[in-house]
Amino acid sequence: MSDTPPALSPGNDAPLVVEPSDFKVYKAPTSPSGSQLKELPESYFTPTTADLKASQATLTARTRVLVNAPLQLRATRDAAEKAKRDRWPNTTIRIRFSDRTQLEKAFPSSEKIRSVYAFVRASLRDDVKPIKFILYQSPPKRDLKVSDPKVRDLTLAELQLAPSSVLLLRFEDESLNKSDVPAPLLSTIAAQAIELPRPPVFEVPEAVPKSEASSSRGSQSTGSEKKIPKWFKAGLKK
Repeated sequence: MSDTPPALSPGNDAPLVVEPSDFKVYKAPTSPSGSQLKELPESYFTPTTADLKASQATLTARTRVLVNAPLQLRATRDAAEKAKRDRWPNTTIRIRFSDRTQLEKAFPSSEKIRSVYAFVRASLRDDVKPIKFILYQSPPKRDLKVSDPKVRDLTLAELQLAPSSVLLLRFEDESLNKSDVPAPLLSTIAAQAIELPRPPVFEVPEAVPKSEASSSRGSQSTGSEKKIPKWFKAGLKK
């Protein structure tokens, strides 16, 4: 069974039309981030005793949750899911291609992953539309295949994709997965690509030298020192 929904042919219902106001396209960064990363030593990947203890604690907690999950009342689970849907009625999905071009669209959280596949396929060039692809998350790697009943029958909220998630795309044709291959989007969609918004920059206040800080505190203490009345000083001398 195909992992992606089949593209609609002219003989079927009208194909999905991608409206310009329905999505955003972000250009791939011009400078590769990989060249800015320093090579890490082998010792970095060797877990310490603290790392092993933390990993064991996490594993124990997950096991406890799985063991106690059947004990949770169905009404409680349904109430929790409803609260999540009410809090996040929409889910923003950002699809990242191998060249780091990103395609973004908001879906109702009650939609299923099939709607995301249909949107992506409708955004591809006509010569690429027939090629199968898989949407997945990483890390940890999780394939979101429409052929998997544990995926296709769940809503975006139930798949833990709300309120927003980044999904990576992998084509069956490996030649389309190379980082130097531009995202095979329709020209009308690629033409609307904009730069990724820059992350906010927060100003860090400059540290005050210790000498200045101590002198400032000294002047404050001197200025705030109370004067002793003359009659009180005279009493102390007796």
